[in-house]
Formats: sequence, C-alpha cells, structure tokens
Amino acid sequence: MVDEHSKIPDEMIPYVEFADNANERTPCVLVLDCSGSMRGEPIKQLNAGLKALEKELKDDIDASSRVQLLIIKAFGKDETETTSDWVDAMNFTAPVMKAGGLTPLGKAMDEALKKIEEQKALYDSCGITSKRPWIFLISDGEPTDYDWEIIAAKCREAQMNKKVVIHAVGTQGANLEKLAKFSTIAPKRLTGLKFTEFFLWLSRSVSCVSKAAPNVPDLLDDTGDWNDEE
Repeated sequence: MVDEHSKIPDEMIPYVEFADNANERTPCVLVLDCSGSMRGEPIKQLNAGLKALEKELKDDIDASSRVQLLIIKAFGKDETETTSDWVDAMNFTAPVMKAGGLTPLGKAMDEALKKIEEQKALYDSCGITSKRPWIFLISDGEPTDYDWEIIAAKCREAQMNKKVVIHAVGTQGANLEKLAKFSTIAPKRLTGLKFTEFFLWLSRSVSCVSKAAPNVPDLLDDTGDWNDEE
C-alpha cells in the first residue's frame, strides 16, 4: 500500500528531468510579438520558423540535451502567455502562434526575467550548472503597455549585471529605437519575413554556446542573410 505522504508533490515532478540529464543547461527565452499586425503571412512564417528551430535543435545531439527553451507570447491589451514552458530541446514541440490584439512587450519581458530567476534557482537547487540565459525579443511594432520603459530599464540593468543576455530583433515596421531600450546591444532587423533563416541561425548559435568554454562570444557573427543591416 502506498503511503500518501510518500508521494512526490506535483511541483517536484519537473526535477526528474535533471536526474536523467545532468548536463549543463543553456536557457533561452523567446518573447514573441503576436499582435494583430502579425496576422496573415507574418504569423505563418513565424510558425514555420519555430518548426525549423525545433527540428534543428533536436537533430543536434548535444544541443538537444543542453539547451532549454521557454516561449512567451505578447498579445491582447496587456496579456502574456507562456505557450511553451521550460523544456529541454529534445522534448520541445513548436507551439502554433495566433495573432491578435496589441503589443504588451514590457509585461512579457518582465515575465521573462521572472521565469529566468525561477529556473536559475531550480538549477542551483538541483546542482545543475548553467550558461548565462538568453532572451530574444522579436516584434514587428513597439510596446503598447504604459510602464514598458520601467521594465526596459530593468532589462538593461539585468544585462549589465551579467544576469542575462538580451537581443531584440525587429521585423518590418518595428520601432527599433524603442526596442533598443530593452538591451545594451543594438537591435537587429529581420530581412523580409525570413523567420526560418533567423531561427536556424539561433539554433546554431545556442548549440555553439551550450558546448563552448567560458568567455566565448554569445552569438555566431555570421547571420547569413536574415539580418538587414541597412
């Protein structure tokens, strides 16, 4: 007979993954703008890119067990949704994103910082080492929540304190000046709708960093043709 008091609490179940896989982790959060302006071809290409990311990471035997992903969707007036909670790349299934509403990027980025702090605490409690977390903010517009600049300053402070690396990527129509306030690194602009090319590059970058020694560059310099440098 099973003693009810000996059962593992539900909140402890995610810890099991570390018992089976004690590799150092590279946590990566994708904050995705899914506002109404992304309807049609943009959201279609974003979803295709996420599928490419899933396949590329799963095909990389090292990255699949070392990279952890979390996806936060920014949509509505002030809504965010964790559409894919922390998961090792080998178990990642690309969510299907839908577009609608406004662009509460401040709230989404604040949520990303909180999720990273929680996951880092979990790593530490389980004896798992980790690389510096990454956040990729991808938007085709600009923040619409009233306190986004407060959160943006919080993001820059976290980056300056080496708690996280934040990269902003603006698609066509994005306000790069405002996106730049979320990071100490200048934002990049996506050429056309080359989400697939971007996510393939992202996969290769996180794979390299997850296997690299300390103090290596955060990203691959060669961005291919997804980055519009003009």
